[in-house]
Amino acid sequence: MTEAEQNRQEYRKTMMLTEPLPRVITKMAAPSIISFLITSIYSLADTYFVSSLGTNATAAVSVNASLDQIIMMAGSMLAVGAASYISRLLGARKEERASKVFSVAFFSAMAFGAAVMVLGLSFMGPMVRLLGATDTCEKYAMEYASYVLLAAPFMAANFVMNQCLRAEGSAMLSMIGMGFGGVLNCFLDPFFIFYLDMGVAGASIATAISKLVSFAILIFPYLARRSLLRLSPRLFRPDGDILGQIVSVGSSSLFRNGLAVVSAIVLNRIAGSISDSALAGIGVSTKVMMFPFGVILGFGTGFQPVVGFNWGAKRYDRVEESYRFSARTAVIGAAAMGLLLALFAEPLIMLFAKADPEMQRLGALCIRLQCLALPAHSWVAVVNMLCAGLGRAGGAVLLATARQGTCFLPIVYPMAYFLGDIGVASVQAAADILTIGLAAPLIRRVRAQIRQAAAA
Repeated sequence: MTEAEQNRQEYRKTMMLTEPLPRVITKMAAPSIISFLITSIYSLADTYFVSSLGTNATAAVSVNASLDQIIMMAGSMLAVGAASYISRLLGARKEERASKVFSVAFFSAMAFGAAVMVLGLSFMGPMVRLLGATDTCEKYAMEYASYVLLAAPFMAANFVMNQCLRAEGSAMLSMIGMGFGGVLNCFLDPFFIFYLDMGVAGASIATAISKLVSFAILIFPYLARRSLLRLSPRLFRPDGDILGQIVSVGSSSLFRNGLAVVSAIVLNRIAGSISDSALAGIGVSTKVMMFPFGVILGFGTGFQPVVGFNWGAKRYDRVEESYRFSARTAVIGAAAMGLLLALFAEPLIMLFAKADPEMQRLGALCIRLQCLALPAHSWVAVVNMLCAGLGRAGGAVLLATARQGTCFLPIVYPMAYFLGDIGVASVQAAADILTIGLAAPLIRRVRAQIRQAAAA
């Protein structure tokens, strides 16, 4: 390792502990936000280009959003759990141990992705039906799922590398890896869908290629030894402490994504029973809302390693200050984003549903209602990231599973039964508001624990 690289790595460590927190969190969050936004763009790009093939094809892409969540489940669990532990280990100057944690998470994610690939390809038809595909969109759903499944091992590993680069303060490298793949997908989509006339399968191929390119970019810093962490099969030595730390904190992400799959399947099946237009409208609105959600999640992932690093270094004053800054910024930013997006809800939906009034109506309503609940969602997300960063697994799991689990599943069927398609469009916003009741008492306890640690 050159002297310049050693200086850069030392700067990443001292930056977390000495620079003003608004600057550090913003510096960490900006690349993450850009990365999530670009990811949202290429997710929406598939839907945009496929929408020209008809409502049934659009519904098929919406159904397969749940497949992405399945691939994300264990990948993000390993990523979040490992990143939280790694940031605390690096704060305590235990680099060798941090590299072992990273290697365990990386190779485990590859194995999980391979299992999803084999099972998905073996049971393709039953799988897309389970995810909510109707008779009229099943063929398109199978076409789209086929190539995405081939990239599943690399997609799962991408989550781990992405989060762990952020945990060591290399958020820019993370952004480049995820961002370049997203931009590439926007160019490949029209090429495969229209120029090669491959339709929905073309969108799937474009997505798979983009994920492979992101994998190649993200793994380069580790192979070239330009990161604080090392990646090697020889470091794949899981022990009780490593597995316990990863699973305890990462389980919040596992449960969140697992419940996201369940809630999406439930919502898809309810909407599909109404019409393909309702299914497509709810699916498109969900992808549009990925933009503000991406900003919130990107900001949170910039905040989490900072709070974890300072907790590991016993800088409890900076832990408290980082929470106050992040909570205030997230709520104000979410309110501004929600207002802007609500004003342009109809024009946005019409990009995907020019000749489908039912899809336009439900999609715009779903966007506007979720925009009203966006400040609540953003604050709860910061509290969730605080719990994850401090290694408070119970609180992280509680909040991670609330939005699309404990606050969503009990109300989705009653709202759909009594309010019909309006209930389907409004259920997510209602669940977001309900999560405040869980986050408020939790944050009081966590902040009390921070103050006790500072006084000890």
